[in-house]
Amino acid sequence: MTAEASQAGPQEDSAADGERPLRIALLTYKGNPFCGGQGVYVRHLSRELARLGHRVEVIGSQPYPVLDEGYPGISLTELPSLDLYRSPDPFRTPKRDEYRDWIDALEVATMWTGGFPEPLTFSLRARRHLRARRGEFDIVHDNQTLGYGLLGDVGAPLVTTIHHPITVDRQLELDAAENWRQRMSKRRWYAFTQMQKRVARRLPSILTVSGTSRQEIIDHLGVRDDRIHVVHIGADTDQFSPDPAVPQVPGRIVTTSSADVPLKGLVFLVEALAKVRTEHPEAHLIVVGKRPTEGPVAQAVERYGLEGAVDFVKGITDAELVDLVRSAEVACVPSLYEGFSLPAAEAMATGTPLVATTGGAIPEVAGRDGETCLAVPPGDPDALATALSRLLADPELRARLGRAGRERVLARFTWSRAAEGTVQRYREAMTGSAAKPLVSSAAKPLAGSAADTLTGSAAKLPGRSAASQEVDPTTPTSDTGVYPESRATC
Repeated sequence: MTAEASQAGPQEDSAADGERPLRIALLTYKGNPFCGGQGVYVRHLSRELARLGHRVEVIGSQPYPVLDEGYPGISLTELPSLDLYRSPDPFRTPKRDEYRDWIDALEVATMWTGGFPEPLTFSLRARRHLRARRGEFDIVHDNQTLGYGLLGDVGAPLVTTIHHPITVDRQLELDAAENWRQRMSKRRWYAFTQMQKRVARRLPSILTVSGTSRQEIIDHLGVRDDRIHVVHIGADTDQFSPDPAVPQVPGRIVTTSSADVPLKGLVFLVEALAKVRTEHPEAHLIVVGKRPTEGPVAQAVERYGLEGAVDFVKGITDAELVDLVRSAEVACVPSLYEGFSLPAAEAMATGTPLVATTGGAIPEVAGRDGETCLAVPPGDPDALATALSRLLADPELRARLGRAGRERVLARFTWSRAAEGTVQRYREAMTGSAAKPLVSSAAKPLAGSAADTLTGSAAKLPGRSAASQEVDPTTPTSDTGVYPESRATC
């Protein structure tokens, strides 16, 4: 969609908070909601901001965001990359006529050396785009790009969302590496986290989605605590809702796993399922995500003889996803860590009883063990199996936890509340110190890090391939309100 299209739609005299409607640039370098939580965040937040009377222009790269239709205040501007990780040819080398400028060359050079370039290269393209359109936006909202290009003047005050530090993902991947080659590869792939640390420390206004993530940002990224504000996200409670007309399938367990990475803990759930089936032979698992053809999950399915008891579904519609969750007797979040956990909130919103680990911010969403969910330690298949078997055997417990879970989500975790809290932070940024440029010049950090990545051999272009505050965990903080990256493509 063109920039002119972003001007379309009637403008109200005032927004829902009684103030002037805002013109918002919402940046997302990876915005497809079927590829992970960052895309879900952009889709639902943009819709609710439009409902409040604001104009939201989502500026994104491939895989492009999917936005809700029927809202004149929302538009999409495509800011294309070289799309180096697309299916069916990830880690591809572009043809000569695909290169447009030095940023494209930098993107390919970083991939050739085993790094992940998209946060940096998207930020550079976004800065160029925003500067060319100076005066068109009241606020720029970055969705965890944290690239050098967003330092300095981007034409409007900047607010940044950090769902959780990707350094957490990096450490879990390194811990799971089987040899020095894998560790070296993962260190190179996650090299962009050093940039994100440097950028995060220089940002004046950061939003995050949970108290746990807030503390992780302080501990891992070194950001001052007075710059970080919690705005909880949540479920689309109109869509994710109970429906007695949808029959429950006996023994069905549902989970969401966008990639076969250690963070998601899926391998522990597969092992737990094998134990559960000794007491409940009808128990089976539906995974919303891509079926892995190799790796720990595929190996576990084969090892435990679960080929007919574990199914993967991908590319389903929102309505199909909701009905799938409704049809389950139990929903499960087995993650070792989550910065929030949308799957937990969405399952609870449907009234489906939840088994969840206590990894990261999950208890902050799911609540207390025995009250709104059954909680187990992360990485413990025996505890998972015990909790799943308990729920499968007790319909009264399932009904009680399902009702309590939905009540918790309605009271605390909705997208309308998230949008209201976000707008409050926008207005504070516009009137406070965030309205000033972050640094006098972005040239110094860029020259010191990004430009150094572009090696002399990269200038030759085509011909190479890639190597590849302590808080109550169940209580929101006083603030109002990929999500990890992986090598998986969508």
